[in-house]
Amino acid sequence: MTSKSEPLAAALEREHREIDVGIERFAGDPSSIEAAASLAVAIAALRRHIYLEEEFVFPALSTGGLLAPIFVMLREHAQIWQALDALERDVALSDGAPEVSLACHQLLVQLQHHNMKEERIIYPEAERTLPGQAAERLDQYLKSGTLPDGWVCIKMRS
Repeated sequence: MTSKSEPLAAALEREHREIDVGIERFAGDPSSIEAAASLAVAIAALRRHIYLEEEFVFPALSTGGLLAPIFVMLREHAQIWQALDALERDVALSDGAPEVSLACHQLLVQLQHHNMKEERIIYPEAERTLPGQAAERLDQYLKSGTLPDGWVCIKMRS
């Protein structure tokens, strides 16, 4: 959640870190019920985070000079979404198997590369150019928004 004093980029970056912690916790102890709950929260938060970027941030920035970077982010979101789907299936079918921990580590690497690009390119530009009303809607969503039922990232739609 953002506060009045927390800049938009900082709030989005904080969400990245919180999501990573939830995944790391499970990767460290995939047989723990508490860690499994932490992973479920992280997956839901990551899907919600992708939603807010695709629905609030990217449309406002794609009209400027960031069309190519946003296209890359959308493609990577689809790859991350597929990794989340696979991870959820693997967790449901396994009993803390080492393969699930490996999948978490692979996801974390994928997120590290993806998040670095967002944090260096997308978020600073959003801070500078997001129109006031769009920034306000995004801030409200960060505070209390939930992922709409059935929503999937743009590149995963038929």
